[in-house]
Amino acid sequence: MSDSDGKKTLGLRGSGSRPGNVKQSFSHGRTKNVVVETKRKRVVVPKPGAAKPGAASAKAGGDPSRRPAGISDAEMDRRLKALQAAKAREVEEAARRESEEKARAEERERRRAEAEAKEREQREAEEKARVKAEEEERKAREAAETAQRAAAEAAAASQSKAEPAARASAGRATPAPAAPRKQEREREQRPARGKGRDDGRRSGKLTLNQALSGEGGRQKSLAAMKRKQERARQKAMGGPVEREKVIREVQLPETIVVSELANRMAERVADVVKELMKMGMMVTQNQSLDADTAELIIEEFGHKVVRVSDADVEEVIADVDDSDADLKSRPPVITIMGHVDHGKTSLLDAIRDANVTGGEAGGITQHIGAYQVKSKGGDVLTFLDTPGHAAFTSMRSRGAQVTDIVVLVVAADDSVMPQTIEAINHAKAAAVPMIVAINKIDKPEADPNKVRAELLQHEVIVEAMSGEVQDVEVSAVTGQGMAELLEAIALQAEILELKANPNRAAQGAVIEAQLDVGRGPVATVLVQKGTLRQGDIFVVGEQYGKVRALINDKGERVQEAGPSVPVEVLGLNGTPEAGDVLNVTETEAQAREIAAYRAQVAKDKRAAAGAATTLEQLMQKAKEDETVAELPILVKTDVQGSAEAIVQAMEKIGNNEVRVRVLHSGVGAITETDIGLAEASGAPVFGFNVRANAPARNSANQKGVEIRYYSVIYDLVDDVKAAASGLLSAEIRENFIGYAEIREVFKVSNVGKVAGCLVTEGVARRSAGVRLLRDNVVIHEGTLKTLKRFKDEVAEVISGQECGMAFENYDDIRPGDVIEIFEREEVTRTLD
Repeated sequence: MSDSDGKKTLGLRGSGSRPGNVKQSFSHGRTKNVVVETKRKRVVVPKPGAAKPGAASAKAGGDPSRRPAGISDAEMDRRLKALQAAKAREVEEAARRESEEKARAEERERRRAEAEAKEREQREAEEKARVKAEEEERKAREAAETAQRAAAEAAAASQSKAEPAARASAGRATPAPAAPRKQEREREQRPARGKGRDDGRRSGKLTLNQALSGEGGRQKSLAAMKRKQERARQKAMGGPVEREKVIREVQLPETIVVSELANRMAERVADVVKELMKMGMMVTQNQSLDADTAELIIEEFGHKVVRVSDADVEEVIADVDDSDADLKSRPPVITIMGHVDHGKTSLLDAIRDANVTGGEAGGITQHIGAYQVKSKGGDVLTFLDTPGHAAFTSMRSRGAQVTDIVVLVVAADDSVMPQTIEAINHAKAAAVPMIVAINKIDKPEADPNKVRAELLQHEVIVEAMSGEVQDVEVSAVTGQGMAELLEAIALQAEILELKANPNRAAQGAVIEAQLDVGRGPVATVLVQKGTLRQGDIFVVGEQYGKVRALINDKGERVQEAGPSVPVEVLGLNGTPEAGDVLNVTETEAQAREIAAYRAQVAKDKRAAAGAATTLEQLMQKAKEDETVAELPILVKTDVQGSAEAIVQAMEKIGNNEVRVRVLHSGVGAITETDIGLAEASGAPVFGFNVRANAPARNSANQKGVEIRYYSVIYDLVDDVKAAASGLLSAEIRENFIGYAEIREVFKVSNVGKVAGCLVTEGVARRSAGVRLLRDNVVIHEGTLKTLKRFKDEVAEVISGQECGMAFENYDDIRPGDVIEIFEREEVTRTLD
């Protein structure tokens, strides 16, 4: 049984604020009386317009029975004041919103009125232009009719009468529309004066509601406001609203982006795109146009076209002829040329009082060297020492191209040799005067007259044989004839009258280039024109840079280098090619642009050279390569000239069966990248006067890549030849060792036919090959199945003895046939 059984719910009876007793009954006859006091909180909210605030306040404050319980008079007054302030704010906000809406409506009305006025003006202008055109057409028609009538008149009197009548009729026709045009002008001016007072200023301030609702929209820039004010001012003054068209000269390259074209014409991109769409080209501002299409667009906009090409970037380094007044004498550049081991470097050492030969590997020159020597007479001479080995053809060619005088060194005991002839040809191709130095004159077997006689075969006629070429007998060991040689050089230089302008931007030729570990890319440059100074910005081939330091041939730092001065230049961004021309530019941007253009041209040239033009050519090349074995190699050298010489030497190795392919050649130490390339292609790495760094050595050991080091070019070329020879297939040679004649043929069970033979010549061997001849025609070639003498199997049978022979898988043998016995041997082939 629940406790709630029989209970009555506690409730309130009546209303108002009065105390009362509530009797609560419980089970088992229990009751309880509870005193309950009811209080109601009354909130006073006066109805709008019901009574004045003062009266309401007095009534509420004065009538305590209508006031909520527990609220004092001060609190009641404060609440009423807050209520009144809120109502006042609502009223103000409503009034402000109403005024803003009214202002917006007025602004919309004003804009609409302006648009209508503008349309009306446009229509009036069109109407006026149409009326004017009609009037002009009517005048022309009347003038034509008058002329026809005047021509039809035959008599002069009638012509004189017709002309005043025509003038009168024209006069009557012309002033007719004067009054309407005057009224139209007045109508045009009236709205223009009204609009002139609109200076475009914004009325009012930007409110929070406007900002949140986006009523104001995007604000105009200061430049846009200035343009608007300028247009309004010109319109008010009656002048033209549109600005005068500016005709520009637009530089047009081979390809140009649409946005860049618009920028160069100072036109909007949208207008350019619109014009292209009219031409049927759907393009965006980031697409490229060819020069012809861009030229049409430029002419459409009324600008002038100036066509330029990518090659125009090199115009800044164009060679300018110097005036005679600026030219000053310069030292001559002398190149020492000749065959290997004929004493070129030793001769130069004797002139310089130095020992360069001792520093060269193998005692031969493998780099091109540049030195300056001051003679006893005070003359400065610049010498270039070139290698004499056959691999350095391009080096000798470069030396002949940048030189003024060639000194051809010929050993008196060895006379004219192949590289001597090549040096003569280089000198003739460069049109450079030559001086013959007959060296090693101190040796007992020296024969200078033999040298002079052999030079005649190559059209070099010396003075001793009534020619024009000077010849001097010298000895680099004893110093004999040195003074005469320097005197001959000075005489030849005086005849040439060598001059250059030192006060201009420098220009020079790269004699040699290398990648130094501590100094970076270094180029040996022979300055030909101008003066190269520290800090100059230059471009050389596909590289550019800023001269960080200049070092002369003695290893000293110098601030500048004039014409005919060889210096080492530091500060390049990469290693240039030997033979490149160095030009000084005004800015680094110019140098960078020229270098990038040259690099792109070289890249395109390589791509064009490597691409097969047709599928047939591609298939033909693949078929040819199937029969050719290749030896891939990687070459790293200390200087650019050596790399070039080695690559040229590698190209000459091989025949139609094997060839050497240089995968990569470069300057500097052997790196881990080189090892990775060698591993991928299965090629050895050859280092010429360079070494592999530690990571490269570790990588080579792990990957099994062979690295070989060389300091003499002879050894490198010989080793590559030997390796390439190993790819040649061996030559098979046949040696005839005997003949045997078949006397009788026997049939033997389990064997077949056996020939009873007599060895008539040489020896018959079981392991040898045999041919069966019948009437001197070969009818079978194979091997012997058996060779027996009596009943025993033997290895060989000598001449004059009888034996039994059976052929492998062949039984057609007859008496009288001849057996030819031979042996094959493999002979290893080598490349010549």
